[in-house]
Amino acid sequence: MERAQKHELVKTLHSTLNDAGVIVVAHYAGLSVAQMTELRSQMKQAGGKVKVAKNRLVKRALEGTDAEGIQDLFQGPTCVAYSEDPVAASKIAVEFSKKNDRLVILGGAMGKTVLDVDAVKSLASLPSLDELRGQLIGLIQAPASKIARTVKEPGSQLARVLQAKADAG
Repeated sequence: MERAQKHELVKTLHSTLNDAGVIVVAHYAGLSVAQMTELRSQMKQAGGKVKVAKNRLVKRALEGTDAEGIQDLFQGPTCVAYSEDPVAASKIAVEFSKKNDRLVILGGAMGKTVLDVDAVKSLASLPSLDELRGQLIGLIQAPASKIARTVKEPGSQLARVLQAKADAG
């Protein structure tokens, strides 16, 4: 890779990692190309990405970002998983590491907060942003539907009574 290409990669990585909601760092030594492709595919479906780059370049890209505190995690063959959704990348990485013991999660960052392995796993157990939105909408709509049922109920009770009288008489 030429110097200009490296500079461009660092610049692109810097802006990408600066905008990420969560960053997960993992060792990937021993994963086959097919397994790595599967991880990338799952991450893409969840709205995240997996990037493999030289540690020196990633450390340089992290300078000046909120996630600067995770630079010491970059030793050995590491990959970076990131997403805007604070849960998506960690959820996919943790699920994938359970199936493939060759992917070893080292830690990560969420904003300025440095996450250890346990924190990444805890984050993965939370519902995703879309799931939380669905739950919130359900909670907001629930009272309105209960009110509508309550208002509608006396009319339907009256109709049932009239129908019972008509059937009996």
